[in-house]
Amino acid sequence: MAELAAEAGITVRTLRFYRERKLIPPPRREGRVAWYNEHHLARLHTIAALLERGHTLGGIAELLSAFESGRDVGELLGLEDTIVAPWSEETPVRLTPEELADHFSGDVTVENLATSLDIGYLAVDGDEFVHISRRLLDASTELVAAGVPLAAVLDAGRQVRVHADALADIFTTLIRTHVLSDVLDRAADGRPPGPREVDRIAETMDKLRPLSKGVLEAELSMAMDRRTRRELDHWLGTRDSGAAAEPGTQGEDGAAGGEPAPRDRD
Repeated sequence: MAELAAEAGITVRTLRFYRERKLIPPPRREGRVAWYNEHHLARLHTIAALLERGHTLGGIAELLSAFESGRDVGELLGLEDTIVAPWSEETPVRLTPEELADHFSGDVTVENLATSLDIGYLAVDGDEFVHISRRLLDASTELVAAGVPLAAVLDAGRQVRVHADALADIFTTLIRTHVLSDVLDRAADGRPPGPREVDRIAETMDKLRPLSKGVLEAELSMAMDRRTRRELDHWLGTRDSGAAAEPGTQGEDGAAGGEPAPRDRD
């Protein structure tokens, strides 16, 4: 394992992580000795190249699984470039451990690193980290600088991911059910889309891309307006209630300064 890691330019820890994620096949074992070969080295070079292109480890696992199951990875990658790649405008960021610590001060703990890897924000490449998105990294850095614990930022990110996946499912369900049902039904029967149908899928995605982003931006903006107004109304209501009870204001008996109103004498 140490020899393979050195040959691939990664750490043994990274190699173990790849093995745990099943990104490389198991070694050949002789007793307690595990033997790796050129195939394992080539797989590690492939993983490094895909990470460099901005793929996540989850996406790499899917591509490698497709290759091992006999599917045409070239076609899969071509279709991915046509349909999936343009959706994302994110730029991955390579960081040394020291640079990562600089972004989040003393908040880079083992627990937070594990969470970041689990969510997919971070991947390990040799002695460096690869963050999935410059915009997400900058936003996280700003939130931590403003006083939000990194653990809370990551928890919020996990929740946002869940809602984002649900929203994406709404749009894809609409298109799958009402626009591309014929193409997808034939693909389910073992008849993959031809060139014309691939063009049709690409055109549909081109139309859906700005439409979905516009709908989500409009709805999020209006939701933030509603929530901000509720928070402001609540704050103003609380402040007004507190002001009414302050000394010097008119009390229930109608006297100012908090003194009781004089009573009529017999």
